[in-house]
Amino acid sequence: MANSLAEGLDFEDMFNLAPVSLWMEDYSGLKRLFDQWRAEGVTDLLAFLNEDPERLKRCSQSYKVLRVNQYTLDLFKAADQEVLQSRLHEIFRGDMLGSIVNELLALWQGQLGFETRSVNYALDGRRLDVQVRARVLPGYEDSWSRVLVSLEDVTAEVQSTARLQRSEEYARDLFEYSPVSLWVEDFSVVKRLLDEVRERGITDFRTFLKVHPEFVTRCMQEIQVIDVNRQTLKMFGAESKSQLLQSLPKIFRGEMYDSFAEQLIDLWDGKLVQQREVVNYGIAGDVLHIHLEFAIMTSHAENWGLVLLSLVDITARKKAEAYLEYLGKHDVLTQLRNRAFYTEELNRLSRRGPWPLSLIAIDMNGLKAVNDEHGHAAGDAMLRRMGEVLAKAVDEPACAARIGGDEFMVLLPGTDERGALALQERILSLLELNNQFYPGHSIQVSMGHASGQEGSSVEAIVQRADQAMYAEKARIYQTKERDRRLNAV
Repeated sequence: MANSLAEGLDFEDMFNLAPVSLWMEDYSGLKRLFDQWRAEGVTDLLAFLNEDPERLKRCSQSYKVLRVNQYTLDLFKAADQEVLQSRLHEIFRGDMLGSIVNELLALWQGQLGFETRSVNYALDGRRLDVQVRARVLPGYEDSWSRVLVSLEDVTAEVQSTARLQRSEEYARDLFEYSPVSLWVEDFSVVKRLLDEVRERGITDFRTFLKVHPEFVTRCMQEIQVIDVNRQTLKMFGAESKSQLLQSLPKIFRGEMYDSFAEQLIDLWDGKLVQQREVVNYGIAGDVLHIHLEFAIMTSHAENWGLVLLSLVDITARKKAEAYLEYLGKHDVLTQLRNRAFYTEELNRLSRRGPWPLSLIAIDMNGLKAVNDEHGHAAGDAMLRRMGEVLAKAVDEPACAARIGGDEFMVLLPGTDERGALALQERILSLLELNNQFYPGHSIQVSMGHASGQEGSSVEAIVQRADQAMYAEKARIYQTKERDRRLNAV
């Protein structure tokens, strides 16, 4: 008897002083409820509970709390057990009902213990996330009238996990909805290949790539794309990530080879953060000018296993720049080169050739009269037609330029006087066809040419071509005046 009393006191001390919340409960009411439902033919408890939420409440209300230890009172901010039991409805509420389903299923299936995670509330209103472990005590297997339940406060862990999850979701949203194209890639195999080249004693990597161009292709093929965001799919015209990944050979081709070779050289030199302009292609074949920023994540600097690339579509900017450059060198009305380009090209040819150099000076006859009598729209139409003729007649490396209102100049590098005469005949022939095609005003021109060998003064060649053109213009007007007088007589 004395030994039994001592053992009982030891149990009481352990129960009360345990550093975890302990509850002694009576589940016999729950067992009777289960037995009743089985007798009524219930076999699928989960489906049965889902049919009527009140059944779940009946289960939770069938538990009886017999006693709790001091740790429980402290955890739930209860002055004593009487206060705790009188306010159990404040502790077991809200989220808890959904969390007891797992323990009910375990008991229904004949298990005498279970472990689950639930939500309780302290009497001061704090939410408590708890890890619940319960066991029907030996000797009470038939009645479930003694069940020992332990609660471990895991609120801090749950909150930390929730914060981490929110942080991950925030980062994921930043990635997915970024207004620029983002790529996450694995360059670890590329690093291994570069290390192998270095181990072979190669020091001049640029020369190595010139000798072994297939190495660049090999590295491109070994890049693993881990993820891309929505803007990437939109930019490249892909309906899904799988379609994009299958279309990579279409996207990265042509000029991309040289760009990637430079990228490899920078990596060889230790530049783990890079930016450059590259050319990619949409899945439909459209050209995309891209500003690329490349960074190997610091956490993966040793193996290059995590690389972030951001791609900004600068195609519109490039087109605008190209158009501005075009305007800087072309005459908008005739689409020929303008005076600025002509002057710059003339200076370049004077320094570098090739020689001989020939020039053809051209002036449209009667354009002022057309402008005065029929308006500038009619004159502009004739200028556009002149541009069409010269664009058709003059092939590179020669070029035709409009250098004044009705004045044009053709530069013929590497062409002698015979070539200049042949081009004059071609221009006159095309003009004749143009005049036949367009009704109304006929285009008439005066032309003069001049040639010079290496060492000649370019200014002198230009002056001789102008003089020849003006001499031709004078001859034409003299002929017209003579014809006018004869007609008058």
